[in-house]
Amino acid sequence: MFEKLDSIVQKYEELEKMLADPEIIADPEKFQKHAKAHAELQEVVSVYREYKRVDQELEDAKTLLEEEQDPEFEKMIEDEIDSLTQKKEELEERLKILLLPKDPNDEKNVIMEIRAGAGGDEASLFAGDLFRMYSRYAEEKNWKIEIMNTHPSDVGGFKEIIFMVKGKGAYSRLKYESGVHRVQRIPVTESGGRIHTSTVTVAVLPEAEEIEVEIDPDDLRIDLFCSSGPGGQSVNTTQSAVRITHIPTGIVVSCQDEKSQHKNKERAMKVLRARLLAKLQEEQRNQIDNERRSQVGTGDRSERIRTYNFPQSRVTDHRIGLTLHKLESVLEGELDEIIDALITNDQAEKLKEVEH
Repeated sequence: MFEKLDSIVQKYEELEKMLADPEIIADPEKFQKHAKAHAELQEVVSVYREYKRVDQELEDAKTLLEEEQDPEFEKMIEDEIDSLTQKKEELEERLKILLLPKDPNDEKNVIMEIRAGAGGDEASLFAGDLFRMYSRYAEEKNWKIEIMNTHPSDVGGFKEIIFMVKGKGAYSRLKYESGVHRVQRIPVTESGGRIHTSTVTVAVLPEAEEIEVEIDPDDLRIDLFCSSGPGGQSVNTTQSAVRITHIPTGIVVSCQDEKSQHKNKERAMKVLRARLLAKLQEEQRNQIDNERRSQVGTGDRSERIRTYNFPQSRVTDHRIGLTLHKLESVLEGELDEIIDALITNDQAEKLKEVEH
């Protein structure tokens, strides 16, 4: 581990020299590339330097303890050694985590797809609640939301809503939201006061750049049709809605929220690229794609990653056994406590794999 860290420090120092080189400063493309690489190494170098400083202080304290005759000073040095030993261990654990392979998608924007599963109108209402929850969370993180396609339900929720979240590190945190979300509550329409269980599926896909996914125009069938649902007269009477079918894979994407056919086509292509990238990653890893199918499943009530129980104001994430009694806060977008716990668990599992 320490050989690897030493080589990272060496690379970091080389990049620092490059960033001060007038020739590289004069070439914006090269400068940006080196600056990005430098920034990516900054945290691990900073923690490693701190680790080395603490390690040196610990060695100095141990030497001092061997020479010290005064019992009072000995006790002070021993306390200092205990404190430095603990700090050194914490920094070593942090370094192990920082050296774990990075998910190449972590810094990307994401495309989220929320769909009502089992439960009819109640499921569509909860799909609307989840969209609001993610919108609030994005607002708190200074991320931007761009709605790409919606299928509103008659009761005010969504049968389906697809939207993009734009912002640094959006995928690194939202990727843990993929799966079936179960809600338990008494519907407004329920006169007997019985608790109903409904499900909503959430898929989180990293935005794919054009260079990552090449799409042959001959592989596409593009159909135009009139939009349905809310949107005003022009939306419903002109053929502005776009349906794109990727013939080799059978993937179909529709977008109808914009009045402009061009904008709808542009948004549909973004969703298509993201879905194709997810499919490509699935084939490369030769396992079911984590961002989509393995966690989303069929939308059946029994397949779930999280339960939102209204009578008990309880949210439970079943993957890590975490229960919080603060449902209202979570639905207002306070997701960090859950997501931080999921990240910690994920890192612990990866560390186990590395150590074995």
